[in-house]
Amino acid sequence: MTSMLYVNGQIFDGRKALPEGCALLVEAGKVRAIGPAAQFEGHAGPIFDLQGDTLMPGLIDCHVHLTMSGDGKAASGEGNSHAALTLQALQNAQASLAGGVTALRDCGGVDYVEFAVRDACNSGRFLGPHIRVSGKVICMTGGTKWKIGRVADGAAEVVKAVREQIYMGCDCIKLMATGAVLHPGTDIEDAQYTEAELASGVDEASRFRKPTAAHAIGTKGILNAARAGVTSIEHGMLMTDETVQIMLERGIYLVPTLAAIEQVLLHPDAVPAPSLAKAQRVARRHRESVGMYYRAGGRIAMGADTGTLCNPHGNNAQELRYMVACGMSAPDALASATSLAADLLRLPDRGFLAEGQIADMLLVRGDPLIDIERVADRRHHRLVFKSGAVVGGPEADAAASTRAWAAAH
Repeated sequence: MTSMLYVNGQIFDGRKALPEGCALLVEAGKVRAIGPAAQFEGHAGPIFDLQGDTLMPGLIDCHVHLTMSGDGKAASGEGNSHAALTLQALQNAQASLAGGVTALRDCGGVDYVEFAVRDACNSGRFLGPHIRVSGKVICMTGGTKWKIGRVADGAAEVVKAVREQIYMGCDCIKLMATGAVLHPGTDIEDAQYTEAELASGVDEASRFRKPTAAHAIGTKGILNAARAGVTSIEHGMLMTDETVQIMLERGIYLVPTLAAIEQVLLHPDAVPAPSLAKAQRVARRHRESVGMYYRAGGRIAMGADTGTLCNPHGNNAQELRYMVACGMSAPDALASATSLAADLLRLPDRGFLAEGQIADMLLVRGDPLIDIERVADRRHHRLVFKSGAVVGGPEADAAASTRAWAAAH
């Protein structure tokens, strides 16, 4: 793969905007050097003129469901073969990549079909984002996602369920601590697992160096999960001063998934009445909770719950719009979708533009540090890069991009 020098634009490295006049050199799929343009005088290779726009790391979505496509159909496999689900998951992964997401974490799939998609994309056999997977969600009898999850009651059974996910090759463990907005027959305020059950799962996952994510909406469930020491709270809609304090003390990430609720509210006619009622009841508190944790200095990583009802893959970046609406600054929201998300997913060579990092990048028109819509609205995206190769964006030819990726891998 030839080198490419990127000049004449703004560079956001995943934490901050670099000083004006910086340039970035990509070679063999990685960032070779980054610094003042003057240090690259004499560069004999090709040069890419950014035209005053912004080059940044590719986005990382920490909460997606690859076997779901935003149409409200349950990802249970009922009436859909595993082969069809696998192809659907691959299509969804590629749609997210086209939307600027160069890495993602699947937070609950169906019978491990998403593992094959992970392996195919991560190995380079198929074009797609870098993928982490949690395997089957672990839930109580009759609890959230029980049809596709691993039902486990009591601490000993939760430990066994964690071991099963690890045996299958998961990257993290997903525990369902509460009811859900879109799951019929569950109340969002209900704590479905006890603190002891959650702690047993966290301890077993930690023993094998696996992070843990807890689906937690209601206050009691958030408290149980936080006290159990999970790595991240997913959703966190009904937070209080107490939940914030415990999460801060333990350094727990919040993955807000605001888009899941906001998109439901924007499409009420497409939502079952019980789910719509729950969404309407929780929406304001959800926004307040995210703002509360942000103002307290908590660590936040972007995750859009992509694939849920009215929330299809490819529009993942809209989560940034909702995060800023909760009070986050645009630079902090961008960091949550790049360097902080990479930290949560344990991707040390992604999410940050520096020497030696993999050149997964997104080029957008204008300045997203001032106007978050430059990233949140994919119509402002110019190009998506995977390991330095152009793989998407309005200015890329899809067929040529796929051929270039195949030639490089």
